Amino acid sequence: MKNVLHIDTVGDYLNLRKQEVLHPLVGIVDFEDVNKEGYENKDYDAFHYNCYAVFLKDAKGCKMHYGGKPYDYDEGTLVFIAPDQTIELSGFDPNYVPKGYAMLFHPDLLIGTELGKKLHYYSFFSYSSNEALHLSAKERKVILSLLEKIQFELEQNLDKHSKKLIVANIELFLDYCTRFYDRQFITREVENIGSLEKFDDLLSQYFSSDKPQKHGTPTVGYFADRLHLSSNYFGDLVKKETGKSAQEYIQNKLIEVAKERVFDPSKSVSEIAYELGFKYPQHFTRLFKQRVGHSPSEFRSLN
Repeated sequence: MKNVLHIDTVGDYLNLRKQEVLHPLVGIVDFEDVNKEGYENKDYDAFHYNCYAVFLKDAKGCKMHYGGKPYDYDEGTLVFIAPDQTIELSGFDPNYVPKGYAMLFHPDLLIGTELGKKLHYYSFFSYSSNEALHLSAKERKVILSLLEKIQFELEQNLDKHSKKLIVANIELFLDYCTRFYDRQFITREVENIGSLEKFDDLLSQYFSSDKPQKHGTPTVGYFADRLHLSSNYFGDLVKKETGKSAQEYIQNKLIEVAKERVFDPSKSVSEIAYELGFKYPQHFTRLFKQRVGHSPSEFRSLN
């Protein structure tokens, strides 16, 4: 990336789009109000954000990626960006004109608020931008109504109620997005099952190869990368489908394999630990006892 535009403040983005800054820490852009001059991005390869941003894409022919796979989401696609994330600009039709909305808010807006304390629970801010949220027509109406309420507050004279009402509506906006993401996990059930089947296959392949000795015990990031998903999105997917965290799922598989290998009397517990990727055998013994209720040696003797 040669030229990266840094969006350090809400005002930076609003000025780029030639829009009035009504509040230093929060702003909404309706792209219907942005003239051609405000669309020019030709000098930049990417945007680096130091504030939170949510984009409602509402343009025909806008290609998106969801879960590492391409989907043609023409309307109602929400993309979430957290501070310190960089979004590359590529693959757009040269005649593409953005339509929809952008909402940006600075972390300083949330200082001293309940939303500030729990913002990290909204895991979709940690998804990569190719894991967007696709809204139904009804969901889109809800999102637009909340953006309208926030914009209404921005257009009022600031008073002692302004921050509370703005933050409350942003929180409600994010809570609805959480519900909509849960719905999307359900409607993408076939895609999710396919990913879980591949995950199981990859897990089995990992333990039947020499990867544990070379790379250690398998990590969530390792499998997420091979499934072309972000670690957070992959973790949420596994949790929704299995009720277990991705780390628990991996550990369950590890213990299954360990139980089988413990029955081989020709191998010591230390050898099995190294085969499974543990640097220190005592770490393997501790985990095994936590999960099984007996040490590997005790389990071997009992069975």
